[in-house]
Amino acid sequence: MNTPLALSPDAQDLLFRDARTANAFSDEPVTDDQIAAIYDLVKYAPTAMNAQPLRIVIVRQGAARERLLKHVADGNRDKTANAPVVAILAADTEFHENLARTFPHFPGARNAFADDVAREQAARFNASLQIGYFLLGVRAAGLVAGPMGGFDANSLDDDFFAGGPLKSLLLVNIGKPGENAWYDRLPRLEQDEVVFTA
Repeated sequence: MNTPLALSPDAQDLLFRDARTANAFSDEPVTDDQIAAIYDLVKYAPTAMNAQPLRIVIVRQGAARERLLKHVADGNRDKTANAPVVAILAADTEFHENLARTFPHFPGARNAFADDVAREQAARFNASLQIGYFLLGVRAAGLVAGPMGGFDANSLDDDFFAGGPLKSLLLVNIGKPGENAWYDRLPRLEQDEVVFTA
């Protein structure tokens, strides 16, 4: 493995300093190849015990989008209706079934998650980590993301996942920015308010 190098300032700007949450999207489509490019980055980011519990459901226009909109809060409905793609980001609470393949050097890994409550907590925590990576992956692929927590997760899960092991955590509108896509940048806390030395 090569020694890591710092990203160029332009790449840092793309991912962080200049990146914004989009609230409007153009009608330019998001292709399957672009979705694949996003996931090809996201899959390499770390999770505890390489659990990888994030599941991504891509919702394009049509009947599935109409179903999705029924679960979205009023303030998010129009932009969700008009985004080229919406991703439902969910945690797979049965991620442990894959551990023999994804964490093969620990034969007992699956059994470490026998408790349903602890396993769901681990799934949600690690999928939340992956959500952060996903948003950066969208930016790295040259697209913009509009993450939204304003939806009824229980009713969405009943509709899309039929009581199965997937638990929705976030919706993300994805595409190219449209007209008036950005709100003003909100303040950030300063380093001395956040970073401390033990």
